[in-house]
Amino acid sequence: MKEFIRIASGQGYWGDRFDAPIDQVREGPIDYLVMDYLAEVTMSIMQKQKSRDPNLGYAKDFIRLMEVLLPELVEKNVKLITNAGGVNPVACMLAVREIAERKGLEGVRIAAVYGDDILNHIDGLVASGNELRNMETGEPIEKIRDRISSANVYFGARPVVEALEQGAQVIITGRVTDTGLTLAPMIHEFGWQWDEWDKLAAGIVGGHINECGAQASGGNFLAGWKEVPNMERIGFPIVEAFPDGTLIITKHESLGGLVDERTVKEQLVYELGDPRDYITPDVVADFTSIQLRQIGENRVKVFGIKGQPFTEFYKVSISYFDGYTCIGQLTYAWPEALEKAKKADEIIRKRIEYLGLNFEEIHTEFLGYNACHGTTAHQIADPNEVVFLIGVRGQNKKHMETFANEIVPLVLTGPPTVTGFGGGRPRVREVIAYWPALLKKEEVTPKVLTIEVV
Repeated sequence: MKEFIRIASGQGYWGDRFDAPIDQVREGPIDYLVMDYLAEVTMSIMQKQKSRDPNLGYAKDFIRLMEVLLPELVEKNVKLITNAGGVNPVACMLAVREIAERKGLEGVRIAAVYGDDILNHIDGLVASGNELRNMETGEPIEKIRDRISSANVYFGARPVVEALEQGAQVIITGRVTDTGLTLAPMIHEFGWQWDEWDKLAAGIVGGHINECGAQASGGNFLAGWKEVPNMERIGFPIVEAFPDGTLIITKHESLGGLVDERTVKEQLVYELGDPRDYITPDVVADFTSIQLRQIGENRVKVFGIKGQPFTEFYKVSISYFDGYTCIGQLTYAWPEALEKAKKADEIIRKRIEYLGLNFEEIHTEFLGYNACHGTTAHQIADPNEVVFLIGVRGQNKKHMETFANEIVPLVLTGPPTVTGFGGGRPRVREVIAYWPALLKKEEVTPKVLTIEVV
């Protein structure tokens, strides 16, 4: 058994800094690279891609990255675990195999973890007694059944561990939890049992710290962002994991960024509900038991973590079509910029009424004045400029298109000194909404497919 393993975060979301995972592999020793690509709405986008082309439905940026990084991963024996597979992890696996073959990387084993996509099984699941009610509102799934665009179960670390046991160096999953990507290597390397709750909980905490990329190493750091050096090349976090469940959070010293108790604490409370019950498919972690200690420059020890048995349910992420939205904006210059922007808002709202447009929501912001802080914003006597932003949401697409045509005419029909209309009419976009639900674990089984490059 290894004394410890280094698990590096390479991506916090689809669209994160492209060269961050490359830096993680090139700037120092690591054993594993984990990359999170999936947010709730991402699955719907990927499902649309797959519906247009059955060979798509995964993060195409990941393939571009593999063109650069795969040979170095093989050369340095770094294992890669990512949920970039989206709704088509097998197709993503085959795309990576094509790269490996083209580059002559014989013997590389690539795995796909799938089985999380239940879009085509919802009717059967409901018929067999699974209500799939909205976890937040309690509403029945029938309310949105004809508008569902994606439905995926959150698997945990188990199928990833299975892929590692099959010798896979690159593991591409569908909707596996962000935290499970980091937990799996610890279980595999240290032989943790599935009822060692405290150790499993420690792995989940490590995964939570890793899952948002540089947010744990100085990015988006509220308590001391001015102290963070070299943010233009910020180092993403690395979890050094030990067999007893102790973690050390660090980063490559050659890169920018900052790892201290404050940066780790800010990440720990990110997207956190009840801190005593951080529920995952593998364990329920107690975040109130976490202890931190600064043990060196850019090194924070995380220890003392407690866990409890998992629940009988998987969480399900369902997305559905929920109408349209359109957002337009114009910039008004000094003097009286705010008054002009408010007048523009008044004009647009009266035009909406005059034209008989029906929206479920109309929202106005004055950027540069009070968009972030609302009624608690500091008063500004006469700002140099104000960006007037107005958005509408509703079910009638024609009403949306009519609204879109009302923004640019304000340039010649509304208050003076306006600019910022070079983009033309705003676009009408579909609204994809989120429906969280629960499903008994016995209803779905994760699958692992491993292939070897020859």
